[in-house]
Amino acid sequence: MARTGWTVSHSKAFWARRALFLASSTMLGGAVIGTVSATAAPVVSIATKSFLISPQPLANALTTFGMQSGWQISVPDTLTAKLSSPGVSGSFAPDVALSHLLAGTGLTYQVSGSHSVIIKKASANITLGPVRVGGTVAHQDPTGPGVGYFAENTMAGTKTDTPIIEIPNSIYVVTKQQMVDQQAQKLTEALRYSPGIYAEPQGTELTGAASGSGIRQRGFITSQYVDGIMSNSYTAGETAFLDRIEVVNGPASVMYGQVNPGGMIGTSLKKPTATPLHDVSVGFGNWGRYEATFDISDKITKTGNLRYRVAAIGVTQGAQTEYVHYKRLGVLPSLTWDIDPKTSLTLVGGYIYTPFSGTTATEYPLIGTLIPGPEGRVSRRTFYGDPKFNHNSAQDAMFEYQFRHEFNKYITFNQSFRYERSQDHDQYMPFWGRVSPTEFVRVPWDSNGINRTIGLDTKLTGHIATGPVSQIWVVGSDFRQIKSYSNYSMGDNDVINIYHPVYDLDMTCIKNPWSCNVEKYPSWTNYFQEGVYFQDQIKWKGLSILLGGRQDWFNSHTVGATRDYNTDGSTTTIIDSHSHMAQSAFTWRAGLVYKLSFGLAPYFSYATSFIPQTTRNWRGNPFSPLTGKQYEAGLKYQVPGSSILLTAAAFHINENHFLITDPDHPNYSADAGRVASKGVELSANANITKDLRLTASYTYDSVRYAKSNLTQAVIDAATGETGDKVSERGKYVQSVPRNMMSAFFDYTVPQSFVKGFGINWGIRYTGFTYADAANSFKVPAYVLFDVGAHYDFGQVFPALKGLRSQIAISNLTNRYYITSCGRNDCYLGQGRRVYGNLSYSW
Repeated sequence: MARTGWTVSHSKAFWARRALFLASSTMLGGAVIGTVSATAAPVVSIATKSFLISPQPLANALTTFGMQSGWQISVPDTLTAKLSSPGVSGSFAPDVALSHLLAGTGLTYQVSGSHSVIIKKASANITLGPVRVGGTVAHQDPTGPGVGYFAENTMAGTKTDTPIIEIPNSIYVVTKQQMVDQQAQKLTEALRYSPGIYAEPQGTELTGAASGSGIRQRGFITSQYVDGIMSNSYTAGETAFLDRIEVVNGPASVMYGQVNPGGMIGTSLKKPTATPLHDVSVGFGNWGRYEATFDISDKITKTGNLRYRVAAIGVTQGAQTEYVHYKRLGVLPSLTWDIDPKTSLTLVGGYIYTPFSGTTATEYPLIGTLIPGPEGRVSRRTFYGDPKFNHNSAQDAMFEYQFRHEFNKYITFNQSFRYERSQDHDQYMPFWGRVSPTEFVRVPWDSNGINRTIGLDTKLTGHIATGPVSQIWVVGSDFRQIKSYSNYSMGDNDVINIYHPVYDLDMTCIKNPWSCNVEKYPSWTNYFQEGVYFQDQIKWKGLSILLGGRQDWFNSHTVGATRDYNTDGSTTTIIDSHSHMAQSAFTWRAGLVYKLSFGLAPYFSYATSFIPQTTRNWRGNPFSPLTGKQYEAGLKYQVPGSSILLTAAAFHINENHFLITDPDHPNYSADAGRVASKGVELSANANITKDLRLTASYTYDSVRYAKSNLTQAVIDAATGETGDKVSERGKYVQSVPRNMMSAFFDYTVPQSFVKGFGINWGIRYTGFTYADAANSFKVPAYVLFDVGAHYDFGQVFPALKGLRSQIAISNLTNRYYITSCGRNDCYLGQGRRVYGNLSYSW
């Protein structure tokens, strides 16, 4: 057998200590993270080799692999009988190539010597990704759950299976294990520790809302994509249905279309696994939370070429605010069919019914929260709606398919389709201004909405090798159509005392709006976008170059009625609108990254973005599309032979025609000119040892109005009185913190001490924000602490193998904090939340 070129690297302990020193000195201010045992086993580093193995019976493919790799393969004939391999083509480390050959077979391998492996059945207990074998990690599924807190590959950003370290922009992955350890119950909670993300500027009580509500990314409102297609989805907001969350910071318009320059959030729904998976859980928490879930995946045929998965959740709970309830039932079935070694089809369906979505209690008065009023601060329990006017519900149904066919070793065809229809009904009473330090005006709103989204993404991917240069190119086209209908009606103004609310709302006209003089505002929108794109990833030795471009076409048709408000709320005007808009743009990006032999990869990139606008200003004139550009430079460092990834990025974003609420016509937007976002992000995602995991980040982001013709009156927060108008130019964008820091550790005590027991702890710091574009007053910074513990019963009691208990506490000190404010109201953060869970896997 030929030698494979394996070399023995420094010990894992050496590299881990080096990574910990770098992470602690650059991100955590020299804080001591921990030490790693010096007795860790040496790690084997594997050189890449060229493989060319066509789809064929698995036994033959393994024989060919042995000849091309120099590895000795041991496998019983009974394991490979009637199994086929999809083959492998290209330059890979031998373990990666072997993982490709075994994909979909239900088999895995164990290293038995320096150049030999044993093929065996995959363990039924592998639920969170591939296991570590012989000091290396097998090739990870780029849409799968990752391993621990570390994800090596991704499809996000490039739409190709690419190592994160070879992509010249910032991409961070929230793995399934991180979601489990933190017991995140919705998308915004799962993003709390991600760099560049302010996950909850609109408070923490949007329990049952669609997933992307209010999230800011590098200072801009973000977009969410589900399995590669844009969708503000209820389904993808439920963490029980997600395998991973990907944060792509910076413009992503080239591959995804209309995306803000701050970036996008990508989510991957659960799909059938190659290894059988069986998991059920029950949970409980404060505010009366009770939850049950199950997640079952198994093969239908003996060969495993037809597999299924069903995930489901049922939950009921109250909230920290009185009269607010949340109830949900959801199911996510999926089916994967490997039609032949070159062709596969995955079908995913989903349905969520939320009869009480808990979305009404989001706003609190500015006096009594940010500024203590005559009777101090109001309680988080105080409800400022009316119990008789407190209906909120949602339904969401979706279907998607993902089809893949490999024509040959050079060209692959992929197509993804998604259909989603959601319907919601909400009754709420937003604040409309203050009457006195203790009294605020509310307006009853009754809102109904139906939203239907269709998306299709079709692409060809090619692989070309010319001597030492290899290329992966993508050409494709996508489109999305969104049809939406909304109708809302408004009742008469109502005044409420913030300390002693009296719930006496007259329901006569609200319940029968068509029999009273209640204003009603229906609207219909038909939105269509289509784009064609190309991308080329060129690799030569350690250098990777990324080039791409896209042409987008967009049009929308809107019919509706709008109410215009003066700043004092004294007069209103009903404006009927009938508008059609058509816009187009070309976006492009270029970047390069050079990976050095010891794991360090410096990179630089430039990218542009495009967001069409569907609205008009108060004069009826259409807005120009939002166009952005970004320069980004950084360093990525993956510790050789380990699951430790450190990143540092500096960025500068400019966006033209940034929209804000019109200061003189609050029901409309205004063009604020150019906004500049400049900042730095530092992050670490690491499985430091098999017992210690870490995710940590620091973000500095200065977001200012760089060029603006708008002025806005300065407001006195204590009295509500307005002063002189000031230019917005040079002011900070509201609700965007300049500094954020977080760190979260999970540590399982070595078995020699307390078998099966583990603890975790985290800290989150969010800097101050401004309440308005005039920077009239600040919302203070806050620090929160999270803790938790888990216990694996099977470590001590073999009969209880698979049984695991867990408890998670967020905001341990029960701090009263404010996430953001406007001129009259604020959003409060969540008090101490306690959640316990008992799960069983087999």
